[in-house]
Amino acid sequence: MADETARPTVRRRFSAKLLRLTSAFVMLAVVLVYVPSLASFYERWVTDRVARAHSVALILDAAPEGMLPEDLARRLLRSVGARLVVLKTGETRRLLALSDPPPEVSRSVDLRERQGFSALTNAFGVLFSGGTGVMRLVGEAPMGGQYLEVVADEAPLYAALLRFSRNMLGLSLLLAALTGVLLYLLLDRMIVRPVARLTGRIVAFGRDPQDAGAIIVPSGRDDEIGLAETELAAMQRELHAELQSKARLAALGLAVAKINHDLRNLLASAQLASERLADSPDPFVRRLSGKLVSTLERAVAYCTQTLAYGAAKEPEPQRRDVEVSEIVESVRQTLDLDGAKIGWTEAIERGLSIDADPDQLFRVLLNLGRNARQALESQGRELDPARDQIRIVGRREGTMVILELSDTGPGVSERARENLFSAFKGSTRAGGTGLGLAIAAEIVRAHGGQINLVEGTIGATFRIAIADRVIDLRERAAQRSIA
Repeated sequence: MADETARPTVRRRFSAKLLRLTSAFVMLAVVLVYVPSLASFYERWVTDRVARAHSVALILDAAPEGMLPEDLARRLLRSVGARLVVLKTGETRRLLALSDPPPEVSRSVDLRERQGFSALTNAFGVLFSGGTGVMRLVGEAPMGGQYLEVVADEAPLYAALLRFSRNMLGLSLLLAALTGVLLYLLLDRMIVRPVARLTGRIVAFGRDPQDAGAIIVPSGRDDEIGLAETELAAMQRELHAELQSKARLAALGLAVAKINHDLRNLLASAQLASERLADSPDPFVRRLSGKLVSTLERAVAYCTQTLAYGAAKEPEPQRRDVEVSEIVESVRQTLDLDGAKIGWTEAIERGLSIDADPDQLFRVLLNLGRNARQALESQGRELDPARDQIRIVGRREGTMVILELSDTGPGVSERARENLFSAFKGSTRAGGTGLGLAIAAEIVRAHGGQINLVEGTIGATFRIAIADRVIDLRERAAQRSIA
């Protein structure tokens, strides 16, 4: 419905602009055709008038002087529309005939010279003056004379130019109108309608992007509009799918929030029960109770922070200097690789410490380690600790601590690399959500560090780089003075 309401308005505006633009170009074409045609007609007219005066000049020149009746001479001049004719021969300038007293000439044209732009100015000058002036035309003379001079009224020329202008403009406007209409209809069909359809679909999709029916169906054209339709359809489908995913995630987030509330209560009860195990006389139970209590504490903390990822972001890291080996050992114990028959090797510099939030760094390494374990287990073969291993390396490079966690699994597929650290997109295994890598990347970025997949290694190797915080000397001095 939105498409139908939007398209007419857009089309009317575009059509009106196109009509005005077409009319302007049509009028420009009429002017460009009319102006040179008028100048050409003017030049032909005056040339013809001088050519007709040639014959009169020959008759008058052949008659003995004084033998041609004055009345006949006047009729001959009127037949060519001239008031007087002068023939220049040698050093003499002979007046062949005179119809009236010599008139005052308002315009002089020498046809022996190239007219060019002067023909155009003279033609418009005659039209604007209304044909009330007298013009003097100079052309080639017959019988070896130097030139022939003809003086005539501009009124006949004015009438001829006016008649030519009406005919020319009428015919030009008719042809231009037909051309403009055909051009307008052609452009309307080829451009206006497709653009209006494209715009209408954009408006309709913008009003309800979750409506799959608002996605444009490409017309199959092989020009720029067809390409725009294809790209728009792809973009709309991608955005529609993204919004559908966002809607499902919102519903999932609500469900997680409800589950999170009850899960925290269950974990708290389990935590209280596990604390009582510390009083057991069995040394083995007492030793495991500490590990169980710490694990449950982390689980309760994770439940508390679960909504932070979807609602806003991970909490700010509480950074301090911690031993890397202690965190790595906690990760190894939590992964329980011995029962899975997966080898574990470490290469941590002695005494290596890192300026980080220990709980958040534990989560990063645990997520990477769990992904590595799942990758090894997904190969569909019996695991061998000598072959199937997870390795973690830690070293300091200046003010930067580098941690690398790698496995000997199948590696990361090309499809997964495109959205490796995007939630619900970067999973490297079937059924995975990709949240582990997304959370790890967010935590590392919150520390001002970087995490990336190292290319060219066996299996998958993730490299984490976290720099030490810049020491604020004034704050350190203030702390010392208080102490």
